[in-house]
Amino acid sequence: MSLSVITTADFAHLNGKQKAAILMLAVGRDQASKILKFLHEDEIRDISIAMAGLGLVKAEIVEAVCNEFTRNFESSEGLVGTYETTEELLRKALPEDQVEKIMDEIRGPAGRTMWDKLGNVQEAVLANYLRNEYSQTAAVILTRLQPAHAARVLALLPEDYATDVMMRILHMETVQREVLDSVEATLRSEFISTLGRSAKRDSYELLAEVFNNFDRKTETRLMDSMDKRNHDDMEKVKALMFTFEDIKRLPHEALMRVVAEVDREKLPLALKGASETVRKMFLQCMSKRAGSILLEEIRALGPVRVKDADAAQVEIVTVIKNMANAGEIDLAENGGNDEIIP
Repeated sequence: MSLSVITTADFAHLNGKQKAAILMLAVGRDQASKILKFLHEDEIRDISIAMAGLGLVKAEIVEAVCNEFTRNFESSEGLVGTYETTEELLRKALPEDQVEKIMDEIRGPAGRTMWDKLGNVQEAVLANYLRNEYSQTAAVILTRLQPAHAARVLALLPEDYATDVMMRILHMETVQREVLDSVEATLRSEFISTLGRSAKRDSYELLAEVFNNFDRKTETRLMDSMDKRNHDDMEKVKALMFTFEDIKRLPHEALMRVVAEVDREKLPLALKGASETVRKMFLQCMSKRAGSILLEEIRALGPVRVKDADAAQVEIVTVIKNMANAGEIDLAENGGNDEIIP
């Protein structure tokens, strides 16, 4: 059987695996064996398959591959690894769908830490995993998720178990070694390195945000359960919560700013399930014509699911809390202590 021949004209069409295979052959068996020891089993297999299919490689191709490899190390500033250069390299070596999968895993959604990536896991999948884990392990994981995601996961857990997890969140101190071992069994090792560096969030504030993201039924169910377990703890959480009905606490000027920022398409649905007091407060922040249009939009909605109205309200509460965090409004303006300290 005749061997295929790789010539100079073929260089531009060589993929990364083939170039790696040529480089391995060029450096010789002894050096190649040392390099292979540092590669993953899948990488060794891929290079081996490429090597077996090379056939006869012309000397000029070997030289071109070696020169390209050398040029990558010629810069006086060394190598620069970025998301862009990584993606470019992968696209030359792997199929498109595999590159997308790897880059999605590297980048994650909004953040760059591996805990941010855990936020990509569907709540049903994560809840099913947590059901079989210690409640302390679940607490460690949920404290590193966004409150909205943590709320959706907790809502899918059995009531007693979810209550136990939330109690552990409230009273969590240093993370014990055995908890880390349990987490490490499923999550990547680099996740663990972020545990010691991440700033500890106030547990009551965290759980208050989680409750803000529950639907009404879940909120009532778990709030009652936690209140029975520890009334004082639940009262502290309640004091830190800000719900849609708490908009009544906002002064007119602050609510005017909120109305200017919220999604107008969500407002009718959110107000559909609001009290008359809150609805009037929003209307007072609008012109008569705009208020009439809003009321007509609310009436036009007809019957709506409580779940949908709750979701719209949560979005508006999120806008309010973001504005408060940015210092644009003060959530305690009407709810603070008015006493003066001399």
